[in-house]
Amino acid sequence: MTNIAPGIASVSLAQPLETIADELGRSFSEYGFAVVRDHGIPQELIDEAEAVSKAFFALPDAVKRAYRIEGGGGARGYTPFGTEKAKDAEVFDLKEFWHVGRDLPQGHPLAEFMAPNIWPAEVAGFRETMSALFAAFETAGARVLEAIALHLGRPRDFFAASVEDGNSVMRLLHYPPLGEGAPEGAIRAAAHGDINTITLLLGAEEAGLELLTRQGEWLPIPAVKGALVINVGDMLERQTAGRLRSTTHRVVNPRGEAAKRSRYSMPFFLHFRPDFLIEPLPECIDPDAATPPPAPITAHDFLMQRLREINLA
Repeated sequence: MTNIAPGIASVSLAQPLETIADELGRSFSEYGFAVVRDHGIPQELIDEAEAVSKAFFALPDAVKRAYRIEGGGGARGYTPFGTEKAKDAEVFDLKEFWHVGRDLPQGHPLAEFMAPNIWPAEVAGFRETMSALFAAFETAGARVLEAIALHLGRPRDFFAASVEDGNSVMRLLHYPPLGEGAPEGAIRAAAHGDINTITLLLGAEEAGLELLTRQGEWLPIPAVKGALVINVGDMLERQTAGRLRSTTHRVVNPRGEAAKRSRYSMPFFLHFRPDFLIEPLPECIDPDAATPPPAPITAHDFLMQRLREINLA
């Protein structure tokens, strides 16, 4: 497709995975990003989720703030405008968001790592719609991971056990219209890498998403209606000893009329299970690399380390 940045794979997930695995893998190795079509998330569910998300963010500030969980690290419920900032950034991002996570039954061995969800009573259908979208994202993500496993020469179900009951989070994002009082240097989402295994991004219909190439240039990723933008997170980069890249990316401020509009998107941060030990795969380790491979660390410890760095823990 001509409107994708050159070199970034744009593939259909309806294809047999064996036919797209290496194209995806090469894209993740070079850019850390790929675009997938025919991902199986129904358009009517996407439309419904967008409507429900907009209805929530349109609520009065005091109503939204009632759903902020103090001390929760932003893992569930509402995080107000001006809270999160990228690692090493000087100013906060120009966004507000809501997090939906996995609901585990009481007594589940991983329940201590995942707080129960909360749901806004003011928005009809919020819980049902977002629960359905969370499940659909998980199914699509599992298929992408199967393709990555094949690219790595592993069985296609290689990642299944490591992400089962994983600490995945779906983020409903609202970037409000840019106000006069935006802090100098603030942008909608400052340059950052994602912490998790892979991210599936839905709804980036407005331009603004850019990735940083190996050459140090910012490359825009044009929005493709109905497609998912997929990127590698730090956990998968660590597991593959850097063979698959967690690329720095950002959302830049629009100019002109677009600056007066809100921007909405829904990323799904697919995570390993908290007790999974992230250690480099032997086939990905380069014996001639200047630095040794990273030390093993559990997914939960790695997550907490990174949340502290971005002002959410």
